[in-house]
Formats: sequence, structure tokens, C-alpha cells
Amino acid sequence: MPFEKVTPEKLSDAVTRQIEKLILRGVLRPGDRLPAERELAERLGVSRPSLREAVAELQEKGLLVARAGSGIFVADVLGNAFSDALIRLFSDHNEAVFDYIAFRRDLEALAAERAARLASDTDLQVIQTIFDKMEVAHTKTKSKDEASLDAEFHLAIIEASHNVIMLHMMRSMFQLLREGVFYNRQIMFKQRMTRSALLDQHRCINVALQARDPEAARDAVRTHLDFVEQALTDHQKAESHEAIAQQRLDHERSR
Repeated sequence: MPFEKVTPEKLSDAVTRQIEKLILRGVLRPGDRLPAERELAERLGVSRPSLREAVAELQEKGLLVARAGSGIFVADVLGNAFSDALIRLFSDHNEAVFDYIAFRRDLEALAAERAARLASDTDLQVIQTIFDKMEVAHTKTKSKDEASLDAEFHLAIIEASHNVIMLHMMRSMFQLLREGVFYNRQIMFKQRMTRSALLDQHRCINVALQARDPEAARDAVRTHLDFVEQALTDHQKAESHEAIAQQRLDHERSR
């Protein structure tokens, strides 16, 4: 008969599995610090030796990392999605920029469509809260906060789509964007008119999501990323024209 004896699960294994799920689902993010050992053991209802055993296993798996004098942190698992050589290749060739935008347009449109159907009420509250912060940041002269919230807004939609593979892949892609691998994100927020257009586009995305309208959410994301693509194309042309104009000016001055 195909039966085996049931063996009780070790407490450390249960702790390991719980922390793994929190990382997998994006609740615990790279760089997040775990509570102190005593506090975490109390929250989990396990002994400190059982917790230490679980943490050691997660460190061995590369999911947690200890920092001397600081504590235990979620490891930078996102950095492993692309090799250093491939990241350098991305940053050295302009065509990667537009392939990146096309990739985002396809994946995020799907994520928005899924989020409109599958997001919980709390997921939608998170998205609304971030958009509210974007509106406040828009009133400020400096655009740094608005640019940062832009990324948070898009990642919140991907989280609300409830697909863990998409979540971790897109988090990795946004990390490269934050590091300037594809383009300088501040370009998009330098001009007031562009900032206003971007805010209006995010508003359309948010309205569609809050209404749970999959088609409208998908189309709003595509419209937004079409705008981003055109803005970057225009910026590259402007830079090229300026370089040529500078050559002409230098030539005239040297005559």
C-alpha cells in the first residue's frame, strides 16, 4: 500500500518555509532587516535555537545575509537575475533601451490586466496610497521623490497581479533602471509639462484599476509606455542635434 509514516515537522523547517514564502511573495524585500532574534522568536512562537537553525539554513541558501553589528537582512537576490557582463552590454547599446520599454509595455500591460481582476481591496488601497503620494510630490520643485514613487507605483501593480515570477523579474528590471543601466530616469521628470503628462497617465492607470476594468488598465499602461518611448526618442534626437550644433559653433569660432 502507498502509505508512509507521518513524521512531525521540525520547528526550524516551518520557520524556514514561512520566511521563504514571504520572500517569494515579495512581502520581505531585498535589504529588509529581520526583527531582533528574541522578538522574531516570540512572533513565530519558537525557541531561539530553532530560529537560529532556520536562519542558518536560509543564509546557506543565499536568501538571508548577516551584517556584523547590524543584524540579519534579506539578501540582494535581485542582483543575480542578470550577469555583470550582460548588464554592461545593456548599458553600452541604445537598442537595449527600447527593447526594455517594449518588454515593460508587454509585461506591465498584462500585470495591470491581471491586477484589475485579481487584486484584493488592500492591493488597490496600496496603489491608491502611492498615487496620492505622487500627487503631493508633483507639487514640489524637485522631481526626485516623484521619480522614485513612479517606480513604486508600477511595482505595486505588479505585486497586485499575484504572479511571483513576474514580480521578481520586474523588480530586477526596475533595479537596473534605478541604477541608470538603461537611461537616466530623471530625464523624464525634468520638464514640468512632461511631469504633468506622466501624472495624468498614472491617474488613468489608477482609475482603471480602482474600477476593476482590465481592458482600460491594460490600455492605460500601453499608452503610458508609448509616451515614455517617444519622450526618450525625442531626447536622444535633441542630444544628437545639440552635438552637431556644438561642432558647428566650435568650427565657426576657430575660423
